[in-house]
Amino acid sequence: MNLSTQIQKQIKRFPEGKTFGYPDLEIGRECYQSAAKVLERLQGKGLIKKMSNGVFYKPIKTAFGELKPDYNEQLRPFLYENGKRIAYVTGTYLYNQMGLTTQLAVRVKIASRSKRISINRGALKADAVKSYAEVTESNYALLGFLDAIKDIRKIPDTTVQNSVDILSAKIAEMDEKEIARLIKYALLYPPRVRALLGAMLENIGISESATKALLNSINPLTKIELGISNLDLATADKWNII
Repeated sequence: MNLSTQIQKQIKRFPEGKTFGYPDLEIGRECYQSAAKVLERLQGKGLIKKMSNGVFYKPIKTAFGELKPDYNEQLRPFLYENGKRIAYVTGTYLYNQMGLTTQLAVRVKIASRSKRISINRGALKADAVKSYAEVTESNYALLGFLDAIKDIRKIPDTTVQNSVDILSAKIAEMDEKEIARLIKYALLYPPRVRALLGAMLENIGISESATKALLNSINPLTKIELGISNLDLATADKWNII
């Protein structure tokens, strides 16, 4: 099978509205230059469109014309490098998707450990922030969850108590393995994250032995000011949350 046929066959498998780059074509890097010519011909035929340097998409065809990929799909290429996830979307945009706020973000935040990712392309705008751990496909959702705890006082159009209730409900749906990983990554975050996570975990019945590492990581003289009390969160006092 020649390169052109191979690329067209691979693209045909992609759904409309999907963004893709050279690594998604399942070809060797030595073929990229030749692949660029194939992709240029496919653009000329209107089968694919170019979104940015090295990023293409299959347009969504409707009765009203062709549509670009949705917002999440447009962001996706910036979150990967050589086919591996290196970043994730965080901030108000993520917290809206988590049901923590109804407010929409004008600019999103993209967190990465290894790279600063800023975007300013038409409606697609993003600011770079540093993640607390190396980002992978298996941990980015947990890191986003911990970001929500970190920013709990800054989440717009809600209260700390409401966010605690929503996050606690989400934790209650996690299994033991996922909770253990959440605690592992929380140890990389500031004391307020470790304290509030520990308090929420114990408040929903997670054993003290599971939260011991979090408690031992916090200075017992440190007060965590979140504006909640034992009336709002029964375990607040133990974790020095005020």
